[in-house]
Amino acid sequence: MRPQLKTTQETSERMKRIRQANTEPELRVRKFLADHGVHYRTCMRSLPGRPDIANQSKGWTIFVHGCFWHGHEGGCSLATRPKRNAEFWAEKIRQNQARDQRKEQALRDRGLMVLTIWQCEAEDEERLRKRLEPILALSAPKPRDAE
Repeated sequence: MRPQLKTTQETSERMKRIRQANTEPELRVRKFLADHGVHYRTCMRSLPGRPDIANQSKGWTIFVHGCFWHGHEGGCSLATRPKRNAEFWAEKIRQNQARDQRKEQALRDRGLMVLTIWQCEAEDEERLRKRLEPILALSAPKPRDAE
């Protein structure tokens, strides 16, 4: 059985204000791609898991994950675990990670490359550039044959 969350009104109100789409990290990634001439669509309902950013004809998709909500591992300072209701939050994040894996696998099964950009990576332009290199390579215009 799923543990119940015990919240205060203040916590509840704070959680309601968290965006699900058009988040700052997502907007940073989209701006970076646009600045580099990469064409994309957002939240494509026709693709499994509705990736945040995708170009189906070029064969790639991007999920932009919040470090807290998706349980970024490896010492990320944004991926804190609440002390209050710890059991609830551990299960919530575990379920989010399992859902993320299912979404990614469904896209890979369609032959699409899946890239996950973490919130902390989107905050640093050089780090973001390195993470998006595969997308930039796939999206580069193909040279025309000389006539």
